[in-house]
Amino acid sequence: MTIQQWLFSFKGRIGRRDFWIWMVTWVVAMLLLFFVAYNAWLSTQTAAFALVCLLWPTAAVVVKRLHDRGRSGAWAFLIILAWMLVAGNWAMLPSILPWVVGRMVPSIIFVMMVVDLGAFIGTQSENKYGKDTVEVKYR
Repeated sequence: MTIQQWLFSFKGRIGRRDFWIWMVTWVVAMLLLFFVAYNAWLSTQTAAFALVCLLWPTAAVVVKRLHDRGRSGAWAFLIILAWMLVAGNWAMLPSILPWVVGRMVPSIIFVMMVVDLGAFIGTQSENKYGKDTVEVKYR
């Protein structure tokens, strides 16, 4: 699998190694963007645009990892929804219950899905999403 297929295609399967390589890259990019935007070296709108641009490759990597686990790519929407709910500004709500529902429940779902995708081995043979896991060729 080429880097372009890895980051932009929703077809195929990838293993845990390639999943974690992207997740670490994504976290570093997010931290860098927040740091740069916070220090006003980059406008907030430009940083937000860069974050939106990172959604497609992130979704592609997650969908391929879900395929390796034998699940539909539609589960990726649950992960993205959980992340968006966690990232929301729930601090202004008047009581604790909406905060718990708005932060804790999505956080638990997000962590469970990331652990599931990152820790457990995919199906060992061909499944309905493709042949066995394909390694990404980084060169």
